[in-house]
Amino acid sequence: MALLEIKDLGISFGGLKAVDDFNVEIEKGELYGLIGPNGAGKTTVFNLLTGVYKPDSGTIKLDGRDITGLKTAYVSKCGIARTFQNIRLFKKLSVLDNVKVGLHNRFEYSTATGILRLPKYYRTESEMDDEAFELLKVFGLDGYASHLAQNLPYGKQRKLEIARALATKPILLLLDEPAAGMNPNETVELMETIRFVREQFDMTILLIEHDMRLVSGICEKLTVMNFGQVLTFGNTDEVLNDPQVITAYLGE
Repeated sequence: MALLEIKDLGISFGGLKAVDDFNVEIEKGELYGLIGPNGAGKTTVFNLLTGVYKPDSGTIKLDGRDITGLKTAYVSKCGIARTFQNIRLFKKLSVLDNVKVGLHNRFEYSTATGILRLPKYYRTESEMDDEAFELLKVFGLDGYASHLAQNLPYGKQRKLEIARALATKPILLLLDEPAAGMNPNETVELMETIRFVREQFDMTILLIEHDMRLVSGICEKLTVMNFGQVLTFGNTDEVLNDPQVITAYLGE
């Protein structure tokens, strides 16, 4: 059974089909790419997967569970985490506190406990501090724990966003153009980070990307979208040499 199974997914905006009859299956542990021209519907697929949009048609199953149309918070609890093309950190919070935001998906205490600073509040916050710090260590960010997120270099902000996503303990990680805005050296480092995350966390990863060097370097399989539909899919080498892809996506 595939970890992620999407069947006949579709959504329209103002009568325009943004995603139409979209299908994909991703096995546990795969590093899978979703590519296509701007406006092809890739980010809309991510928004459907994470509950930002409710589909007009089709089903989404995660590890056998139907999560179609669930709200974002419930999708997160089911095991999907996400980063964004434009980094969305809490820039005025510390690096440590950014990761703790992700941990609130799993650590809970009542409003009264927080306001009154009852013993459970301090125990929970201490446990969250410890876990967040250990996660920062994994990404080499522990030395920046007290820094404001906005003061990190761009590449480290990307790592922090991934660390925060992993704090929710997902089984599927969605990366929306993680190489956007990066220089070549940062992109190489990002490739190493993504491979590390897959191996270290036994993670299944679906990413949207325009950087073909990154795609060809780390993705085992690809789906290509165009005009909201699947143009082709398969092993990375085969897809990138498909004349349809070269014409529609690479513009040659």
